[in-house]
Amino acid sequence: MSGHSKWSNIKRKKEASDAAKGAVFTKFAKEIAIAVKAGGSDPNGNSRLKVVVAKAKAANMPNDNINRAIKKAAEAGEGDDYEEITYEGYGPAGIAFMVKALTNNRNRTAADVRHIFDKNGGNLGVDGSVGFLFEEKGTIIISREDYEDEDAVMMDALDCGAADFSGDDEYYEITTSTADYYTVCEALQDKGYVFADSSLGPVAFNTVEVSDPVAVDQLEKMLDMMEENEDIQEVFHNWSN
Repeated sequence: MSGHSKWSNIKRKKEASDAAKGAVFTKFAKEIAIAVKAGGSDPNGNSRLKVVVAKAKAANMPNDNINRAIKKAAEAGEGDDYEEITYEGYGPAGIAFMVKALTNNRNRTAADVRHIFDKNGGNLGVDGSVGFLFEEKGTIIISREDYEDEDAVMMDALDCGAADFSGDDEYYEITTSTADYYTVCEALQDKGYVFADSSLGPVAFNTVEVSDPVAVDQLEKMLDMMEENEDIQEVFHNWSN
């Protein structure tokens, strides 16, 4: 997930429930299928696939699973029936959500997403209801612990086409335009960088603090349910957790 406080999605992934971890490989298999459909089955000639494969490996998806997903997509047209859909709405405390899904059953996924919003004190909206609060961009997160020379990382990022670079005590954040995201990811990977996280999607212009413990609990449960849903690929919001 992205679009909220910079490193919270990394922490959430490390602390993910068993159900959420079980859904991860299914989600990556879908992403692989879409990438193969868009650009072919060779990662060396398909930047989108190369980036997805790297993310899958970083999530400990076995190589056999990755290769099987690529082969299935190439041979059987897996992914032909998947739709990429973005849902918008408000969660507890007025937190704005944009939910990206990959589904072969629009009605099922819409019902699931609506249930998650309703169950946790939110409201699923219509297209455009919260989109104006976000800007589409690519985000790449690199651990400072793995690459201590900030100047070198910054120069590599800018040389690879990044639009902006920032860092704190734990991580570097590299941003790109939507058009350059896969190219920049691939160029950095070719230089040997391993990402702590990366995403292409809406990033909030501003974030919102939530102090009400009831709302915080609802937001955490809402995010957990989204992580556990196999149709929901990524979640972006403006909560500064």
